[in-house]
Amino acid sequence: MNIIRRQQEELARRESALELCDLHIEQIRQESAAALAASQASLAQRDAELAQRHAELAQRDAAIEQIKQEAAGRIEAMQQKHKAEMLAILRRFYGPRSERFDPTQLLLFGQIIDTMPVDAKAVEEESGQPLSTRRPRGRHKHGRQTLPECLERKPVEHKLEGEALKCPCCGKQRVCIGQEVTEQLEHEPASFFVVQHIQYKYACEDCSEGSCAVCDGKPHIELAEKPPQPIEKGLAGPGLLAYVITSKLADHLPLYRLEKIFGRHELTIASSTMCAWMAESAQLVTPLYRLMIDRVKQSRVIHTDDTRVPVQDERVKGKCKSGRIWAYIGDRDHPSIVYEYTPDRTRAGPANWLKGFAAYLQADAYGGYDGIYAQGVIEVACWAHARRKFFDAKETDGARAAAMLGRVRQLYAVEDEAKARIATTLNCTGEQADAIRRELRQEKAVPVLERIKAWLDKEKDLVLPRSPMAGAIGYTLNQWEALKRYVEQGWLDIDNNIAERAQKRVALGRKNWLFAGNDTFAQHHAVLWSLIASAEAHGIDPQRYLTSVLAKIGQTPMSELQHFLPEVWKREDAAEGVRPRGTQGG
Repeated sequence: MNIIRRQQEELARRESALELCDLHIEQIRQESAAALAASQASLAQRDAELAQRHAELAQRDAAIEQIKQEAAGRIEAMQQKHKAEMLAILRRFYGPRSERFDPTQLLLFGQIIDTMPVDAKAVEEESGQPLSTRRPRGRHKHGRQTLPECLERKPVEHKLEGEALKCPCCGKQRVCIGQEVTEQLEHEPASFFVVQHIQYKYACEDCSEGSCAVCDGKPHIELAEKPPQPIEKGLAGPGLLAYVITSKLADHLPLYRLEKIFGRHELTIASSTMCAWMAESAQLVTPLYRLMIDRVKQSRVIHTDDTRVPVQDERVKGKCKSGRIWAYIGDRDHPSIVYEYTPDRTRAGPANWLKGFAAYLQADAYGGYDGIYAQGVIEVACWAHARRKFFDAKETDGARAAAMLGRVRQLYAVEDEAKARIATTLNCTGEQADAIRRELRQEKAVPVLERIKAWLDKEKDLVLPRSPMAGAIGYTLNQWEALKRYVEQGWLDIDNNIAERAQKRVALGRKNWLFAGNDTFAQHHAVLWSLIASAEAHGIDPQRYLTSVLAKIGQTPMSELQHFLPEVWKREDAAEGVRPRGTQGG
């Protein structure tokens, strides 16, 4: 029994141990499952973290790549800009100034022209003119030209004499059977002469001798008056004044060189004296200058442009500041060119000059005009300026530049066609010419403008943001409304080249006489330039014109100043039968 009991107890103990083992195994299994789940969760979390890290790295790599691309784009744009600026500087100093464009350049597009098939029809449609092989035209006509009939002829006869007259055959005297005339142009140095104004004195003999019954004992002496002079009690006559003014402001000759020229004639006239003469002359003609301003302001459209002129700074000795010369050009009915000086380039200059003007103003994109346009003046932009932007960008983006230049050429082809049609219209008046020009523009230029606008809108998103081409496209789009305004009226111009040409005399002058002495003298230059430029615009010799004006304006009432306007003076000068254009006076 004891053995059975012990066996039973042993079995119970074993079963209890087995149960404990099972419980332990179950606990271990549960702990392992929990550990496995925790491990799997940890692995999943690590995988998620790794995935997030990879995503962040990919995003960072994408950002780095984007930054690299943007930096490369900026670098390329800057390189294009610097290249364009360098080429512009080189062209300015060493290259041709012409901006001519050959329509066959439309074929280049980055390839050699000889390797591409020429689609003549496409080129003609794109360029607006027939495709042809042009020979270079000679700019200069060589050979002897006919000399003007207005020049004095001094015959010099050449005859056979003595033995040369005898016939080499029979020895008899030969007779004159004709003549051959060859002309040789000669020059005599300018000559000076002295005008002696002799004023005679008159007195009454009877009163001076006391034989007059009603005599008051006075001789009643009176001196004959001489006409008013440009500079009272001055040395220079109107002809010399006109010569000095024309030499400096029309021929760009500094006064110190004139001083040397006068010295060769044994005359000592200091440059400071001539400077004072010019100041006195400018003050004398200022009323005429103001009349020209009033007439220009009556124009339907005014062309304007400005350029730099160095002026000695009175505050800093030996330094120059940058003043501005503004040109204002009237329309066909008010054909004067007026210059104005301002000491800076603020908006106040043109705003004050254009006060009261409410018509069309054609100018460049200078921001100072914006306030003027806000007051009712209508802006007309310049296609030559817009074209120049694309011309400057042709070295960095030749395909787009060539395409745009070809389209602009189409606009100018319409202007050429209008000019040719006007020239062939018999007795064409100004109003008829305006109508012809407007009709052609509406028919042919407006569709071209629509195509240009569509092309600009498409290309603006494709070019590098800071490249010269982007600048050209941005400039044109910003000015678009003003650029297309010229088609509204036949008397508006497609560009502002007339104002730019008017500023060439200032640019040439500052390269020679270098600077103006002060603000007052710079304004004197503007006054005298106005008379010279207006005279030359009408085909008048400025020296003859200034001689006449300076001699007569001092004794002319203000109500008759219009007789000195260049267009009026020219008609009256022709009616008087004075020497034709090309002769020198004074």
